[in-house]
Amino acid sequence: MPLTDLHLDIDRRVDFIRAETPDWLCGKGCANCCRKLSDVPLLTAAEWRLLQEGLAALPAERLAQVSEAMARLVSQPMRPVVCPMLDQVSNACPVYAQRPVACRTYGFYVQRELGLYCGEIEAQVAEGKLADVVWGNHDVIDRELAALGEVRALTEWFARWQKEQA
Repeated sequence: MPLTDLHLDIDRRVDFIRAETPDWLCGKGCANCCRKLSDVPLLTAAEWRLLQEGLAALPAERLAQVSEAMARLVSQPMRPVVCPMLDQVSNACPVYAQRPVACRTYGFYVQRELGLYCGEIEAQVAEGKLADVVWGNHDVIDRELAALGEVRALTEWFARWQKEQA
């Protein structure tokens, strides 16, 4: 499966960076990126199918909370946005194993025109602290994603799924 292969490639890069830099900022409990999304995430059809599995496995109460957060996100004109799946008490993702590629690569991949995204990591780079890091190339990831089906906003996928469930 192409998405599984892509995840394995990403995991190898992330594991390598974590092994080389044990005090890496991105880790369980850090939800800075989840709280400061520049926009509603876009997902390919393959990513949505995987995420849908994670959402379907959530307890009804947690899924209802996600649904409410999605509804708020649709009507929220201001940016940045908070990921509607984030458990804001624990700073954990309840669908972590099924999370989209953008979440998997954030903080570990660089994009030619857009940089590293994370201000805290960029600050460490500016201080010379991460000079030895071999970043993943997000432009390559984007090319791989382009082959994984149509792209829609997370809120659109979720709304379609809810209609199918009704």
